[in-house]
Amino acid sequence: MRSDVIQTLLVANRGEIACRIFRTCRDLGITTVAVYSDADDGALHVREADLAVRLPGAAPADTYLRGDLVVAAALAAGADAVHPGYGFLSENAAFAASVQDAGLVWVGPPVKAIELMASKTRAKELMAGAGVPLLAPVDPATAAEDDLPLLLKAAAGGGGRGMRIVRELGALPGELLAAAAEAASAFGDGEVFAEPYAERGRHVEVQVMADEHDTVWALGTRDCSLQRRHQKVIEEAPAPGLDDALRTRLRDAATAAARAVGYRGAGTVEFLVSADGRPYFLEMNTRLQVEHPVTEAVFGIDLVALQLRVAEGGPLGATPPSPSGHAVEARLYAEDPARDWQPQTGALLALDLPDAPGLRLDTGYTGGDTIGVHYDPMLAKVIAHAPTRAEAVRLLARALERARIHGPVTNRELLVRSLRHPDFAAARLDTGFYDRHLAALTAPAAGRNPATAALAAALAEAVRATTGGPAPTRFGAWRNVPSGPQLKRYRSDPDGAEHEVAYRTPRTGAPEPHDAPGVRVLAVTPDRVTLELDGFARHFTVTADGDRVFVDTDAASYTFTALPRFTDPATHTEPGSLLAPMPGTVVRLAEGLAAGVPVEAGQPLIWLEAMKMEHRILAPASGLLTALHAAPGHQVEVGALLAVVQEDPAAIPVPEETA
Repeated sequence: MRSDVIQTLLVANRGEIACRIFRTCRDLGITTVAVYSDADDGALHVREADLAVRLPGAAPADTYLRGDLVVAAALAAGADAVHPGYGFLSENAAFAASVQDAGLVWVGPPVKAIELMASKTRAKELMAGAGVPLLAPVDPATAAEDDLPLLLKAAAGGGGRGMRIVRELGALPGELLAAAAEAASAFGDGEVFAEPYAERGRHVEVQVMADEHDTVWALGTRDCSLQRRHQKVIEEAPAPGLDDALRTRLRDAATAAARAVGYRGAGTVEFLVSADGRPYFLEMNTRLQVEHPVTEAVFGIDLVALQLRVAEGGPLGATPPSPSGHAVEARLYAEDPARDWQPQTGALLALDLPDAPGLRLDTGYTGGDTIGVHYDPMLAKVIAHAPTRAEAVRLLARALERARIHGPVTNRELLVRSLRHPDFAAARLDTGFYDRHLAALTAPAAGRNPATAALAAALAEAVRATTGGPAPTRFGAWRNVPSGPQLKRYRSDPDGAEHEVAYRTPRTGAPEPHDAPGVRVLAVTPDRVTLELDGFARHFTVTADGDRVFVDTDAASYTFTALPRFTDPATHTEPGSLLAPMPGTVVRLAEGLAAGVPVEAGQPLIWLEAMKMEHRILAPASGLLTALHAAPGHQVEVGALLAVVQEDPAAIPVPEETA
């Protein structure tokens, strides 16, 4: 029997997954090696590794996707094994082969299994032969109205790249072109296929683990239906609301899929479950999944440790452990859901999660790190495990609510509101959840009071400016002082609302609010304010960083920018200017786009890629494109002028009653 005892492991990845793998390696006594790009030279995964090897450059294509450099790094560092994590080269058969050709242990499935599952079109053909249920493919060239809606998917890769839903036949050619371009950019393969899109379908998957001794574990189910842009946001195990017959069918199909390709190691078989409860094979991911922690929590196992054991030639047990309880995971992204999920960059000043039994934080960041433009905007995964689904959901929502996250805008509030949504609570889950509920989930939340939070920020700042000391000043009522009120203006981020706070600063004692009925100040320090609001004492923790102020309460968090020093770049540009909403790379322009051509309101003009996602820049109005400063390949900063559209008054609809 083969036995390759791993002493030193290189992780061919970055961020959260690299840190997570290192954690298991430390527990097992394995020396760890990181690789890093120039953009990641101070990243957490570099700091946590025993050794780290530089990959010159910043873009993934020059660094983490360069298999030759990664193998060379492993050999130079004296590693005897390579773990690919997920994403990047994790499902690249040629890379797996090159690792083994270099005499290194590959912590992943056989090269042949990766090859067979690498193309979703070929994988479906193989699964059909294994008796796994499938959706019938549709030839885009002969698609008719009866075939709609269609789902276009990249044959290679995943993560939602190259994926489009087509509901109108006339849109099919353009969407095929766009999907193929995105797939080619992301995976180097522009092949796209089409299949029926099941409305109100659920994304349900089965974690498999297999060894070289003919043992295959099917480790229950996961539901990953809550997705944005076909990328998962909230996952849980086991998938709720499935009857025993369906669970058995899914486990059997996943086991058959693994055996059909001679699988070994950790993998995931993904299914679409239609509204009427019928499962259809989607794909098999030949790697560890982002959402693997929920399975680990429910089964009480370490999937990375099992991957290493299997890679060393060791056996799994005859049967997997028994599951216990329920686990839910939320992906915390640096993005703004209310603004088309735009990724955010900048300094992450704080990332602190409450410590409680059943909670787990997997992250590649700590406070003080910088979120750059080159990689996925996921900051962390927060996982909660409890005896029941309701308890796990409650624990996770409250932990996210109480977390201190200071820096760029995140999806934290969306996650909390999603977990508490009646449809989620009742397990009415499908991939259209955010299509239906996003507007309500991103609307101003009841119970938020930014004006009072701004008052707390102003009082704390006043104490900081006058005393700078930590000792609290306490008082129980208003003071009559002759000095007039001072004004402080804040802009609330990200909604842009402005709040003006009036307060007095007496010669002695603490600052006092001016003209704030129902508010009584109980204590003020430079970083904590306690206010009595209509008979209830409320605590506000205040953290300042330059002009930005972060205010945290027990149920909400607020970010302010002190005015008037903050300047919006849009105030310095002419009307109709299209500004880059984030740093990124211009990947393409609309066909025929040039200065002097007419454009229509809402027409996509420029495609910008940032943090592994494409973003469309739309014409703000119908009119004439008078300037074009963007070109494919250009790197742009946030606020950069991309183009100018001069609105055509003749294109503005005239109300019928005045026509």
